[in-house]
Amino acid sequence: MASSPIPEIFELSNGTLQMKVSNWGATITSLLVPDSKGNMADVVLGFDSLEPYINGSSPYFGCIVGRIANRIKEGKFTLDGNQYTLPINNPPNSLHGGEKGFDKVVWEVVEQKSGDEPSITFKYYSQDGEQGYPGDLIVSAKYTLVGKTTLRLDMEAIPQNKATPVNLAQHTYWNLAGHNSGDILGHHVQILASHITPVDEYTVPTGEIMPVEGSPFDLRDEKKIGSVISQVPGGYDVNYVLDCGEEKSGLKHAAKVKDPLSSRVLNIWTSAPGVQFYTGNYVKGVVGKGGYVYQKHAGLCLETQGFPNAINQPNFPSVVVKPEEKYNHSMLFEFSVEQQL
Repeated sequence: MASSPIPEIFELSNGTLQMKVSNWGATITSLLVPDSKGNMADVVLGFDSLEPYINGSSPYFGCIVGRIANRIKEGKFTLDGNQYTLPINNPPNSLHGGEKGFDKVVWEVVEQKSGDEPSITFKYYSQDGEQGYPGDLIVSAKYTLVGKTTLRLDMEAIPQNKATPVNLAQHTYWNLAGHNSGDILGHHVQILASHITPVDEYTVPTGEIMPVEGSPFDLRDEKKIGSVISQVPGGYDVNYVLDCGEEKSGLKHAAKVKDPLSSRVLNIWTSAPGVQFYTGNYVKGVVGKGGYVYQKHAGLCLETQGFPNAINQPNFPSVVVKPEEKYNHSMLFEFSVEQQL
């Protein structure tokens, strides 16, 4: 019998981007990206060693969350006539797969490639009943550095014997000025979405699909986060319903983030129908890389996903995958520089 894999950190580099990623939670721990002058900065929040990730100090920095990303109302759902009960780890709801979701397990490294397009592929076998979910599920995540300044992520999940909800998300916290540069309120953000799924007091969607027109959630034109966040009590933490506009490699344009100080730009493309925009509202006093202390709004997340609590909302796109089907979710993180005029 093969021995269980141990948590490690692996490196990918293509001469421009330098990335560190762990088989613990398929987690991006570091990503060095050049600015307009060629200066490199690590643009993801995280830790220098794996210990804080493993001991539970991480607020989902850089990981892949699942079997279901985001919240499931009251940790319950019914599928094929059976009711399933999940751990309530974000009372009164279940969040990001439960107490021990895919972010808190060791994945197997099944392939690692070097060369012009270096990649690493992780695989995880989720068992029937794990965290309350039905059926065995084989999950894979492949990170590839494509071109000079793009990171691609391809996630796949195949149910083995029972239908199950699946909704994987990449939960990196971005700060394009550098992880240790302060808050992201000076960043500009654009989200290519005309609607959101508004939430109740526990951040679970009500089932409504609401136009953003005339609200602080309207980010279809680039806006400085600090100029609009005060109009959203607590900060942004909501799912956007992506428009079907511009495409690249068959993926739709979800969002653009820009840091005017460094001129770094991140464009995100996805196959998923939604994106959770989260402004790090609950980050407080987390001691990260180099001893830097991350506070509120130290980073922002743009987690492309199926709609939250979709398993309990018949009008949302289904997240149920059957044994003869395959779940696919691809993302492009495209970095560039854009000088201020």
